[in-house]
Amino acid sequence: MLSVSNLSLRYGKRVLFEDVNLKFTPGNCYGVIGANGAGKSTFLKMLSGEIEAATGQILMGPGERMSVLKQNHFEFDEFAVLQTVIMGNKPLWDVMLAKDLLYNKPDFNEADGVKAGELETIFAEMEGWNAESDAASLLSGLGVDESFHQKLMKDLNGKEKVRVLLAQALFGNPEILLLDEPTNDLDIETISWLENFLADFENTVIVVSHDRHFLDAVCTHVADIDFAKITLYTGNYTFWYESSQLALRQKSDQNKKLEDRRRELQEFVERFSANASKSRQATSRKKLLDKLVIDDIQPSTRKYPGIIFRPERDCGDQILNVENLSAQASDGSVLFNDVTFTVLKGDKVAVISREHAAITRFFEIIMEKEQPYNGAFTWGTTITKAYLPNDNASFFTDDNNLIDWLRQFSKEKDETYIRGFLGKMLFSGEEVLKKSNVLSGGEKVRCMLSRMMMSNANCLIMDEPTNHLDLESITSINNAMKDFKQVALFTSHDHEFTHTVANRIIEITPNGVIDKRMSYDEYISNEDVAAQKQKLYSVAETA
Repeated sequence: MLSVSNLSLRYGKRVLFEDVNLKFTPGNCYGVIGANGAGKSTFLKMLSGEIEAATGQILMGPGERMSVLKQNHFEFDEFAVLQTVIMGNKPLWDVMLAKDLLYNKPDFNEADGVKAGELETIFAEMEGWNAESDAASLLSGLGVDESFHQKLMKDLNGKEKVRVLLAQALFGNPEILLLDEPTNDLDIETISWLENFLADFENTVIVVSHDRHFLDAVCTHVADIDFAKITLYTGNYTFWYESSQLALRQKSDQNKKLEDRRRELQEFVERFSANASKSRQATSRKKLLDKLVIDDIQPSTRKYPGIIFRPERDCGDQILNVENLSAQASDGSVLFNDVTFTVLKGDKVAVISREHAAITRFFEIIMEKEQPYNGAFTWGTTITKAYLPNDNASFFTDDNNLIDWLRQFSKEKDETYIRGFLGKMLFSGEEVLKKSNVLSGGEKVRCMLSRMMMSNANCLIMDEPTNHLDLESITSINNAMKDFKQVALFTSHDHEFTHTVANRIIEITPNGVIDKRMSYDEYISNEDVAAQKQKLYSVAETA
């Protein structure tokens, strides 16, 4: 068990949180949520001892071990992959080093033999003989092939290192597991493996993530940083979000009687409890929800951007026709080949691929930013397009303030009109005078979304729209895209976004396309699709 008492942290006059008292118990997974800058990652660093609290204390049970997902990808560059994973259990690793040091002594004596015997006993009690096989099993589950296990960490790319460091954090069954954005750079199969692993994990997990599908799959509780406090709520992220929105609506309805409010909340909890059967943690979560005190549900202070896409006109019958499109990377390798399909009215197409560069190049081609290697495409005459590129750096090179920055993309130059679009994206007051070339990644994306809304386009093309955004902005753009009635082509690593927006999936490969009119969840679980993918990618690899 991990307990926090009277914890406070301040930066100058700014109070992140104060007088925090919490208990994190075994068998539960706690998702730490809060607005950008609220202190989510900072809280995890305090729990791990990396940052010292202003006041209060953090206590673990006697003999318990805490494991942390490392963020420094170069820390273990001189170690082999398998060694790096085993180092996640420091007491075991220290015993292994001590043993090796003794056995490698040129003047090994009787006293050394006695000490070695003691270490061997400790090593056996710690199940050290299974360490390599357990580490290898974790690596394989996380998609790290056995051929990599003896390589040095410095020989791996960034995505491979992330998987090894995640295996390191999971290794040795720690009593307390701290994970900061564990799904970054993981593919859908690896994320699914991790969700199943954590659902079966019997100890305490505390996680920060912007992946709502992941939070919903693994969390039994939400630790919400708000009001300079950290409050624990029963349920996953969706339950917290929907209940807080319901409480906010009720708070604004001053005429509703207390009995009516309580009945509405109770019906909400019962409905959510019934839906808990979709989760591997269904039984325990339902029990937790049944114990929930209705009065505990509070409205949040979060601000959600107002993202609304209003097309000037509807799409006609001719949208986009793509024929035999092909593209190559700068090194001459094939990004995609023989891409042929027709977009129809009402299509919201999730474009996916094992190689993200292929998707970006495809979008750049149909937006006439790049030339194809082969093939052609035709847009309908009624189509107006708005594009959100993956790399938006070229839009933010000057020192214009945000009003002047957005004005250059607008036919209407009136400042009040421009401020209205910036205000929808939570830029208000003096913030609109901020220089565009000093914006954070999330602020740049919100500016680009303001530009898209202003265009009144009837076809939206988005390359990773949720990158750099906080949960509030991700939720807002997700809702906006669900409500959009025209045509969209997009790609996103956000599972929930893709599943709830797309009605058609197109996977582009080096040897053709897979085109299915179905939801994302149906697509990734479809056996025919899996067989088709294996065939297309294996043909490409053979070639």
